[in-house]
Amino acid sequence: MMNRTLARKLLGSMCGISSPRLSYAQTAVNAVQGQKELIKSRELEKDELRPLYMDFQATTPMDPRVLDAMLPYQVNYYGNPHSRTHAYGWESESAMEKARKQVADLIGADQREIVFTSGATESNNMSIKQLEETIRPDTSLVSVMTVNNEIGVKQPIKDIGHLCRSKNVFFHTDAAQAAGKIPIDVSDWKVDLMSISAHKIYGPKGVGALYVRRRPRVRIEPLQNGGGQERGLRSGTVPTPLAVGLGAACEIAQQEMEYDHKHVAMLANRLIQKIMSEMADVMLNGDPEQRYPGCINLSFAYVEGESLLMALKDVALSSGSACTSASLEPSYVLRAMGTDEDLAHSSIRFGIGRFTTEEEVDYTAEKCIQQVKRLREMSPLWEMVQEGIDLKSIKWTQH
Repeated sequence: MMNRTLARKLLGSMCGISSPRLSYAQTAVNAVQGQKELIKSRELEKDELRPLYMDFQATTPMDPRVLDAMLPYQVNYYGNPHSRTHAYGWESESAMEKARKQVADLIGADQREIVFTSGATESNNMSIKQLEETIRPDTSLVSVMTVNNEIGVKQPIKDIGHLCRSKNVFFHTDAAQAAGKIPIDVSDWKVDLMSISAHKIYGPKGVGALYVRRRPRVRIEPLQNGGGQERGLRSGTVPTPLAVGLGAACEIAQQEMEYDHKHVAMLANRLIQKIMSEMADVMLNGDPEQRYPGCINLSFAYVEGESLLMALKDVALSSGSACTSASLEPSYVLRAMGTDEDLAHSSIRFGIGRFTTEEEVDYTAEKCIQQVKRLREMSPLWEMVQEGIDLKSIKWTQH
């Protein structure tokens, strides 16, 4: 990973940047590019190359500034944050509470409403499984993803939240793909519970947070028993370095959200336009307006998605959610939208993030166009379409 010396060298090489916020962002981008060049030089020595990374919905690289914030608590300040009798514990507790406030500030919450967890999956389970045991038979729970992780569509969370509050129904949202990328205000949205994961916002893996509303109070039961940490909701020692990393990632995301969004939107439009201007029968899945631009899901008609992924081995992409990647079934999200099974099988998800470059987008688009055309030339279905045959009019028989 990048160290402080490299960061200073990169910062020293920059000039003509007047905005401190832009300067910090550009420094981080340059730092990651420096890491990429270092990795590339090592791989060239071994005569092998790593693929370009275009799967930011699966996970994100850690921002070097997050690592800088974490390192002191990995090496020097290693006290248990729950040790109240000496300075080591006080130092860690102070860092943990600062991180808690950084997470709360990102989503417009009170820091007392933030519970540290191992990630969004645990937060989801705490919210849903245990809450189901506390509600009455005549009540229900609504749980909706803020931003879908396969097609990037944004749900009308505020409208849903107000409706649930008017019906006295608990409302949980999984904001793993939304936190740090779009503005969030849990009070205005009337959200009762919200799940967040650090590794989706350039933070460390293995840590996340659960927002639990205090007024009106939401009561949930802990998944596990133990020392009663995190107000008895999540027993176990909070890993201070990981919590600090989550807090730093949230603070950086809040400061640079507008810049990141413009950068990602520009690259997303560039990728879509390059691909669609060169090929027909390419569909953008999901609402073209109400979506997070960094998650692009395209269906390439008459091409098998898995075959395209294998052909694009020098670009790290996916055909859907990493959470369900063990299944070869077509995306349940696309099927639920009414997408034909053949188009659902031909979908590819392109993930663009903070450190993606124009050169990477251009290379990905060019390789994608090249390989789709090659695979279509091998497809008898594509040949029939070019001859004007309506595939839906054909009655297929099984042997």
